[in-house]
Amino acid sequence: MNRRTTVLSTTAVVALTAALTLSGCSSDSSSGAAGSDGKPELKVSGAFMPQPVMDMAGGFLTIKNESGTADKLTSVTSSLSDDVQIHETKNQKMQQVKSFDIPANGELDLERGGNHIMFMGLKTKPKQGDKVSIELHFEKADPIKVDLPVEAATHNPKQH
Repeated sequence: MNRRTTVLSTTAVVALTAALTLSGCSSDSSSGAAGSDGKPELKVSGAFMPQPVMDMAGGFLTIKNESGTADKLTSVTSSLSDDVQIHETKNQKMQQVKSFDIPANGELDLERGGNHIMFMGLKTKPKQGDKVSIELHFEKADPIKVDLPVEAATHNPKQH
C-alpha cells in the first residue's frame, strides 16, 4: 500500500468507528432512553375505580416509565369532577400533593391504602360496569387519556 491508500483507509476506519459510536447514543426506546422526541415513555396499566358510596371516589392505576428520563404526574382531570386531586398516604393519613415522581425505568403505583387519585364532589355516581374517563398530566410527557373501569366498592386487585 502506498501512503495515500493508508491515509484513506485510516480515515475510513476512524469515520466508521465514530459513526458506530454515535449510533450507540441514539434514543432507541429498547435501550431505556427517552422517546425520539426526548420525552419519557409512559404506559398505564391496572386502572380502576371502586364504585363510589359517597360523593367522592378514588382512582387507582400504575404508570410505568420505560425510559431513562424521570417525570412527574402533576395533575388529573375528568368530567366526573371539577376537583380531582392526587393524594399521598403517610401514617394512615391522606394529604393532597402537587406531584408524584415517576422514576426513570421505574413506576408509580397508585393503589388502595397508598397514594391515589381522589375525585371530590362527584357530578354523578358511576355504577359498577361503567367507565370513567380521565386525563393524566405530566411535567414532561404528553397527557395520557385513560378509562377507569368501575369495579365493586370492595375491589382490590392486590388481595387474591
